[in-house]
Amino acid sequence: MIQVVERLDEVWRQRLEGYLARAGARAGASGEHDPRWLEVLREGLGHRPIALVAGRNGSAGGEEIRGYLPLALVRSRLFGRFLVSLPYLNRAGVVADDAEVASELIEQAVELSEELDVRYLELRQGGVCSQHRAFNATRGEKVRMVLPLPQTPEELWRAIPSKVRNLVRKGDGTGLTIRWGGRELVDDFYRVFAVNMRDLGTPVYPRRLFEAIVRWLSDRAELAVVDCGGRPMAGALLVHDPGVTQVPSASSLRAYNHTNANMWMYYRLLARAVERGSREFDFGRSTVDSGTYRFKKQWGAQPQPTVWQYHLRCGDLGDMRPESPKNRRRVAVWQRLPVWVTRLVGPAIVRGIP
Repeated sequence: MIQVVERLDEVWRQRLEGYLARAGARAGASGEHDPRWLEVLREGLGHRPIALVAGRNGSAGGEEIRGYLPLALVRSRLFGRFLVSLPYLNRAGVVADDAEVASELIEQAVELSEELDVRYLELRQGGVCSQHRAFNATRGEKVRMVLPLPQTPEELWRAIPSKVRNLVRKGDGTGLTIRWGGRELVDDFYRVFAVNMRDLGTPVYPRRLFEAIVRWLSDRAELAVVDCGGRPMAGALLVHDPGVTQVPSASSLRAYNHTNANMWMYYRLLARAVERGSREFDFGRSTVDSGTYRFKKQWGAQPQPTVWQYHLRCGDLGDMRPESPKNRRRVAVWQRLPVWVTRLVGPAIVRGIP
C-alpha cells in the first residue's frame, strides 16, 4: 500500500526519521531524505511537497514503513509544472527495502504526474534506481565531487596538495576572519550570494529559502561568512548529515579574488566538517572538466555518479538546461542587470526552475 501524504505532522516526521535510520544507505537513504526538507521547500520556495510512503499489510505507520519517496510539485507560468524528488537537492530519490517496493513507489509517482499534468517526473538518485518502464530519459553528465576526510584537522592540512596549502596561506596574510551561525548571518551571506549569482547569470534563490533551512535544520545546517576589514566577501551554507557534510550553496565576490577568500573559506569548511566528525565532504555536482569540477578536484575530491531519471510527458528535456541557445541569451542579459533588480525578480523565476 502506498499512502500519499501532503502534510507531515510531527508524528509522521518521527516515523519517517526512524525508518530512514533503520533503512540506511543500502536502501538509498541519505541526509537529503530528512522529511524536514519538505517543509523547507514549502516555506522557502513555495513548492507543494508530497510524501509517498510504502507500508506493509495495509499500514504505512511506524515499524511497517518499507519505502519512502519525497516529491515536490514545482509550478510557474513561465516554465510549466514539474514533479521533482527533490528540488535544490541532489540525492533525494527512492528509498525502499527492495526492488518491488521501489517499483510501487515509482508507479504511484507516475500516476501522480499524470494527475497533476506535469511536463515530467524527475527522480534524483545517487545511481540508476530502476529500469522501470516509465523512465524514458536519463541525465548523468554531472558528477558529485566527494572528498574522504581524515579524523583530525592536522591530518587534513597534511593531506591537502601543497599548491592549495600555499593559496590558503596567502589568505591568512590578508586579514580574513570567519563567522559561524544561523539566522543572524542570513543577511550578510545573502548579500554576497545575490551578487555572485548575478555575475554567473543565474536567478538568485529567495532569502527565505536560507532562513527556512537554518530554522528547520538548526541541528544540521549552519552558515559561514568570511570578512575582511569588516566587509563580507564570501559565504557558504553547510549541512552536516550523518557522516557527510555538504555545501549546497557557496559564493565569493569576484572583486576580492586577490585575497584568496574562496580558497581560505573552503579550507575552513573542510576543517569544520572534520570537527563535526564527518567522514566525507560533498562539494556538490559539477560537469566533468568544467571550472567548478577542476576547483573541487584540486582539493582531492573524486567524482561519484549522479543519475537523474525521468518520466518525460511533454516537451524536450533540454529546454531547461542553461547551455541551450535560448537560455544562453537569457544568461547574458541577466549578467548585465543591477543586483537590486535580480534580487527583486530572481526568486520568482528560480522557484519555477526544477
